Amino acid sequence: MNSLFGPISFYKKALNIALPIMFQLLIQSLISLIDNFMVSDLGNIKYSSINVANQLNMVIFILINSITTAGGIYISQYNGKKDGEGMKQAYRFKIIIGVSVGILYTACCYFLPRFMMDFMLKGNLNQHEITIEGIKYLKIVAFTWVPIVVSTCIGSSMRESENVKTPLYVSIIATLVNTFFNWVFIYGNLGAPRLEVKGAAIATLIARLVELATYLIYCYVKKPLFFSKWKDIFKIKFSLFCEILRKFLFVILSEMSWILTETIMNRVYNGRGGSEVVAGMSAAWSIANLFQLIINGVACATAVIIGGTLGQGKLEEGKLHSRWMKSGALVSGAVFGIALIASGGLLKFVFRNISPDAIDIAQNMLLIIGLYLPVWTYLNAQFSTARAGGDAIMGTVTDVTVNTLLFLPGILLVARFTNWGPVLMFAVLKLTDFVKVIIAEWQLKKERWVKNLTIEN
Repeated sequence: MNSLFGPISFYKKALNIALPIMFQLLIQSLISLIDNFMVSDLGNIKYSSINVANQLNMVIFILINSITTAGGIYISQYNGKKDGEGMKQAYRFKIIIGVSVGILYTACCYFLPRFMMDFMLKGNLNQHEITIEGIKYLKIVAFTWVPIVVSTCIGSSMRESENVKTPLYVSIIATLVNTFFNWVFIYGNLGAPRLEVKGAAIATLIARLVELATYLIYCYVKKPLFFSKWKDIFKIKFSLFCEILRKFLFVILSEMSWILTETIMNRVYNGRGGSEVVAGMSAAWSIANLFQLIINGVACATAVIIGGTLGQGKLEEGKLHSRWMKSGALVSGAVFGIALIASGGLLKFVFRNISPDAIDIAQNMLLIIGLYLPVWTYLNAQFSTARAGGDAIMGTVTDVTVNTLLFLPGILLVARFTNWGPVLMFAVLKLTDFVKVIIAEWQLKKERWVKNLTIEN
């Protein structure tokens, strides 16, 4: 019972959950890579504009993910109990809070795009040129956020109820649509005008609307247990809604402390040069995202397996599964990290029209990301374990403590007293993630997460 690794049958079950999720994320990462590949042909400035805009958009993506994570804690456990009404209540929470956030961010992107771009580019040698292009992109992409929220709420709920294939198929459809319309509108094919950056934004909007329509058609036809029609969205159980909201506030405090410090770091290194810095870092992350899918795959499999086990009242078995998942996370992260480092040679072929200086930055960055990937995979398995049992405090304590006391002061010191380039800055500051692993493991040993939430609610 004290074994570090589980039997093959256990990991087969985990892979059955993780692989479709990873494949879906691979499709989504490929669409981003295709976007980057197509726009990179337009040169450093226009390529950088989209990627700076997406640095900002990462904040809202993390916020949406936090909302679905909080609701997903309960969907996974109610799914283990096959309690359809409980699943609907958690889904309604996701939609109500998520759509509210989506509407607010839509307004920000449409009415404040210059402020948002200038904030991220202060000190960059090509700030004005990049900002002009980024505004074009943000004002169109603004209208994707409510569709993205609803699609994410539905897709995440499907995965949490162990339907991992449907979100995969929907992502494939959306990817094909986005790629086709990128080709049409970025370069002006099939008689369409050549819109460049605006074309990439229009293609994204069309793909997101198709994605949403596909999800809604599926739900109205198949009627999954969690799905609630729009007319019933506000039929909430107030006590449960407040309980999920409390979990969400802890999750969002954890996640936002991370993404805000990451955004500050992005802002600092964007100012350490010109468009070659933004383009090089963006190119590296475009490739790295193909391999970082292991993080989300392992995290989701951990949440589904442990949440379902705890929801059935098998608390001791849940603790054992946690240990097995964390060990598997470390090994899989190492394998993907090695593959990521080996992929550095692809940069010159994928990003043919960005500068040699940008390629050099990207290659060095891939090496650092690959070395850190096992740590991040293990850390996310720790967080998913805690959240599967309703312990949202663990992530908050870990992230807020380290980000506030170590990571943020480190960024400010590096910005003030060094001339380090972006890669060295990232490599040194991310040493703080080892501290997070230690704190998270200490928190898990308190076993606050070993709970059956379906009994309490």
